[in-house]
Amino acid sequence: MPNHLQTVKRSKRTKRRQTPQIVAAAADQTRYILGVVPDRLAHSEGVARRAQFLTQTVAQKDAPLLVAAAWLHDVGYAPELRDTGFHPLDGARYLRSIGWSQAICDLVAHHSGARFVARFHDLDKQLARYRFSLDAVSDALTVADQTTGLFGERVTVEQRMSDMLRRHGRDSANALAHPDREPYLREATVRVTARLESFGVHTELTELAAAAH
Repeated sequence: MPNHLQTVKRSKRTKRRQTPQIVAAAADQTRYILGVVPDRLAHSEGVARRAQFLTQTVAQKDAPLLVAAAWLHDVGYAPELRDTGFHPLDGARYLRSIGWSQAICDLVAHHSGARFVARFHDLDKQLARYRFSLDAVSDALTVADQTTGLFGERVTVEQRMSDMLRRHGRDSANALAHPDREPYLREATVRVTARLESFGVHTELTELAAAAH
């Protein structure tokens, strides 16, 4: 790990933080790490905004966890953190090494169905060291990511998946995993939409959920 990343102040660590402070720490950490990758930073900012809206779908105590994970989910794209080359795993490893909670690292490691793609990188055993939970928080993080474009703009799940396949190519791990991963992404959208509607909130996610059936 590069020395300059090891100099991040211990105040960025979260083990002893009150939960509302986690989000501010995550934002600071992400801006520090992804400052050299402006498009990934813009995407992360957009995902965090989306996650803030989707806090309506999770327990109040989990809202800061969701938004913090949204900020941090793509830090593994930073060139300095590249190890396996699989950004969910590289990001989770780095965050754990500097003291972020296991819950945050689990969400980062498994965001947006990473477990399906890990198999095609021969990294499924390494990723399995992080726990995946099929719950409201992981669903909301997935939907926040999958409805935010590369530069932080809002997109549909359909647009996001199409763009992913175009960028990575048909022979990529992402494309090979897509037949298994796509249903998970669509089903997460359906679940999040249902939770929003249970609170009387109607958004464009309603249309996305209809398309997912």
